[in-house]
Amino acid sequence: MNRRCLAGLLALVIAVLTACSTARSTPEIIVTTNIVGDVVRNVVGDAAPVRVLMKPNADPHSFALSAQEAAALSTASLIVSNGLGLEEGVERHVQTAAHDGVPTVAVGDHVDPIRYTGGDDAGAPDPHFWTDPRRMITAVDVIERTVNSEVEGIDSAAVARNAERYREQLRALDASMSLQFGEIPPGRRKLVTNHHVLGYLADRFGLEVVGAVVPSGTTLAAPSSSDLQSLVTAIESAGVPAIFVDSSQPERLARVLAEQSGIRVRIVALYSESLGPPGTPGATYLDMMRANTVAIVNGLR
Repeated sequence: MNRRCLAGLLALVIAVLTACSTARSTPEIIVTTNIVGDVVRNVVGDAAPVRVLMKPNADPHSFALSAQEAAALSTASLIVSNGLGLEEGVERHVQTAAHDGVPTVAVGDHVDPIRYTGGDDAGAPDPHFWTDPRRMITAVDVIERTVNSEVEGIDSAAVARNAERYREQLRALDASMSLQFGEIPPGRRKLVTNHHVLGYLADRFGLEVVGAVVPSGTTLAAPSSSDLQSLVTAIESAGVPAIFVDSSQPERLARVLAEQSGIRVRIVALYSESLGPPGTPGATYLDMMRANTVAIVNGLR
């Protein structure tokens, strides 16, 4: 092998080793839930790799991590969680990583969370803040600020551009939802869900939460017979035309309630706890909220 060939081969080897070293040192941001994960991906863009732990159509209250996923938390450059008690099966792993020095941020702590006013969780913070687009604008602010301050070598200018572009989309979403919910007659702006999940949406757009099949903020709870009877009475009194259930949750309890009430009540599916798979109407946060708005408006008219 002549010197020119040897030099060329050596240069190729150096280039490959450098690329591998760079790939290993690229910071990885890990996000617990897929709704917040979609927002993080929009803010970060190509500035850093983002891994989302929660799969589409999963339940954030009950999904768990594999041993490999739990181990990956300890090497993340940043962990972004929803917080406010949502990720019940993941929270201890995040706390362990934080104790070991991994930067973490619970977005829900920074969006002026509301508290449940009734049911089993009365007084506890409500973690479902994503149903209010204005709070998601605040979430973008929090994510942008934290990524730029905690992730080494991040392209802050690119992150800032991405964040502002996404904030504009959220402002447009909020305006569109306001117009559509404004079309619902005042006497029909009443919500019944499979569990307490639309408090922020109701507060933002002037709707009233009449009750929930499961009187709790978590899908892991179960209603008693007296809970169901109380909700039947509320539905009959309010004349609620529909019950809204999460697209990833069974509808059995909602259907039983509808049958017990003795009145005509539709069962309407929403993407309330999780994004859907790619290609579905709930594949992204923006798509999810647009689809839910149409479903709620049509369900209450």
